[in-house]
Amino acid sequence: MRVSTPRMGNLPLIVEDLACRFGIDYIEPPVFSEETVRIGASLAPEFACLPLKAVVGTFVQALEAGADTLLMGGGSGPCRFGYYAEIQRRILEKEGYRFKLIILDPPSTSLKAAYSGLRSIVPPDVARFGTLVRELRRALAKVVVFDEIEKWGLALKGREAEPGSVERAAEEACSVTAAAFTGKEIRRARREVQQLFENVGLDDDRQCLRIGVVGEIFVVLEPYFNFDIGNWLGKRGVVVERSVHIADTAYPGGRNPVFGYDERQVARAAAPYLTHEVGGDGLLSVGATAIFARRGFDAVIHFLPFTCMPEVIAKSVLARVSEEMGIPVLSLTIDEQTGRAGVETRLEALLDLARSKRRRETIPLEGRFSTSPTGDLSLRGGSQPP
Repeated sequence: MRVSTPRMGNLPLIVEDLACRFGIDYIEPPVFSEETVRIGASLAPEFACLPLKAVVGTFVQALEAGADTLLMGGGSGPCRFGYYAEIQRRILEKEGYRFKLIILDPPSTSLKAAYSGLRSIVPPDVARFGTLVRELRRALAKVVVFDEIEKWGLALKGREAEPGSVERAAEEACSVTAAAFTGKEIRRARREVQQLFENVGLDDDRQCLRIGVVGEIFVVLEPYFNFDIGNWLGKRGVVVERSVHIADTAYPGGRNPVFGYDERQVARAAAPYLTHEVGGDGLLSVGATAIFARRGFDAVIHFLPFTCMPEVIAKSVLARVSEEMGIPVLSLTIDEQTGRAGVETRLEALLDLARSKRRRETIPLEGRFSTSPTGDLSLRGGSQPP
């Protein structure tokens, strides 16, 4: 098998690690480009959401590069994502491509289904059950560290004393983490990563805005589609925190170790405004916005793909959250026609509004990092790999 996957944030790094552990021939998906989106949009249904179109384009490019096996995530609940794999299969087969498509359900959805999907890629003669579980635990620990690198980088970018120092620390941290293989090495790598970020010089006199980013996971995590929002805000002196991470999606039991709030806490925060699951990341978008408001954030940016049902529901609910909790919320709908200039104009207006709000009610920064549900923002209060 020559295996490829969709691209989304840190996902290629994670799949590459698993491929190394189990001797899988892995073809990294190409970086998103106008050509990728053009291919996907030309083949997918017109009113399908952006993630479906983008992944179809990615799969076409991966198959052209020599892949013969495609991995796609599964889903459940009131969201069209659960149908995507079958739709993509039919689109690609209609175009004449011959391949094997394996659907991988996340452990947080169904451990049995996740195990069955993995066994389609890693048969018993390659890894017995005990070996498979051990290596998956190590890989999951590594996923947490990769996501923490992103989280800590977003928290410090807006406060760095020397431009580029956070980016250099993040690059070195990724290299250190990628080289770790055993559980002991991964734990040691996390300590080194922690130290790298602790060594970044900060401008403690700078008054930074704090902005939370919520929304559909694909658009929130993939810089090509959110116009690299983390770096854009960081260069303007903004401390950023996201509500969605790959590790939280994959982690069993709903613990959300990187975001720091488990599913029950998110549901309780959302309960005054939304009392039931609406599919995808809709409930999380509402709950996380309420959490950010309680923690004194200056604003929230909500990303949603055009026609995404769960996030359209969340968008309508967030208007009430914004009004009742006194936090500005900017919803940005993204599709293949969205332009950078229009998005940046709206973001500039949001920053002006947040600064005006800050002048009226001064809210001091609570510490170095924005990671802990209890308000302790130090690295020592952050998440721990399993």
